[in-house]
Amino acid sequence: MRFNILIPLVIAVVFGLMGSVYVVAEGHTAIVLNLGRVARSDIGPGLHFKWPLVESALVFDRRLQVLDATPERYLTSERKDVSVDFFAVGMIEDVRAFYRATGGAGAVAEEVAVQRLAPIIKDSLRNEVNARTLSQVVSGDRSEVIGRQLENINKGAKNIGIRIVDLRIKKIDLPTDSTVIRDVYKRMSAQRQQVASRLRAEGEEQAQTIRSQADREQTVIVAEAERDAQKLRGEGDAEATRIYGVAANRDAGFYAFQRSLEAYRKSFSGGDSVIVLDRDDPFLQYMRNDR
Repeated sequence: MRFNILIPLVIAVVFGLMGSVYVVAEGHTAIVLNLGRVARSDIGPGLHFKWPLVESALVFDRRLQVLDATPERYLTSERKDVSVDFFAVGMIEDVRAFYRATGGAGAVAEEVAVQRLAPIIKDSLRNEVNARTLSQVVSGDRSEVIGRQLENINKGAKNIGIRIVDLRIKKIDLPTDSTVIRDVYKRMSAQRQQVASRLRAEGEEQAQTIRSQADREQTVIVAEAERDAQKLRGEGDAEATRIYGVAANRDAGFYAFQRSLEAYRKSFSGGDSVIVLDRDDPFLQYMRNDR
């Protein structure tokens, strides 16, 4: 009889001990709820005890976590539309405030914390983007944009029990449904056209210079060739005159006969030429007499 009572008692004690012990791993913290109210918080790593059935323990990860958010669209000081994709690196600093803000622990609580933290970060980034031009946002120092707003972000994150250690901008895009891309393409096209026009003008200038130099060289070459030709023609005429003179001195009659034959050949070279002369004209003397 006593044995039958002892077994349920031992089982009840074992379950009671199991319900009164909980373990907090390294890098984590815990809070103990007494009938739904926070009784103890910031409990460090180790083996801990609580009252069974009355108290419950919630364990939170206090290590650095990456809090990702959806990209947000902002307007620059020029009223240009940009899309900024960012992520934050943070940790739970006040576990009591984190529990009150999210109402629990685990993945669901983390999701609630990200949803409440994202508007704080987006509003802070909006202040920086609105004060800068598109060129400054895209090509400027992103760490400067983050550093100036990190303190303000942590003031808002303190209510959630989170401290943001770092904030990084992953990507800055021009939304495809805005006019910014079209304006950028137009500006790039205008710049390329300016470069092309300048290159064409430089090429035309160089071509004109080359053509002018070639024309000068052609004029010089033609002039030198004409000079040499005139010289050769003069030398040839002089040599021909000398030869004719020598021939005339040797046999004047033969020379006159040769000259007349050449005159006849040139006069009747066309085959249909007609020359009207007097019968006694000296031009026809060799046609009447072979002497």
